[in-house]
Amino acid sequence: MDIAYSVHSVVEKAQRRNRMATVGAKKTASFICNCIAVAATITKLPAQHVWLDYDREADVLYMSFRKPQRAKETIELADDILLRKDGKEIVGLTILNASGK
Repeated sequence: MDIAYSVHSVVEKAQRRNRMATVGAKKTASFICNCIAVAATITKLPAQHVWLDYDREADVLYMSFRKPQRAKETIELADDILLRKDGKEIVGLTILNASGK
């Protein structure tokens, strides 16, 4: 079954049940769609595990590919992007000003 159809179906059911639930259902549907988009991208990474932490106040996204990271080296790849390594293994990525990327 198409995911977009399923999400749309959830919104329609909520609308039929209760008009007040419509706003919540639309937000839920939007949230689910965004998560699906992220999942589609993350599954293409060569990492077996991915942990994401976002600090909204600092606008920093932390991606970890191993817990604990124990990175021994940080390499600045570009403005606002830091690669975290332990030897040859990439253990994390830090993205500053993440909401603007």
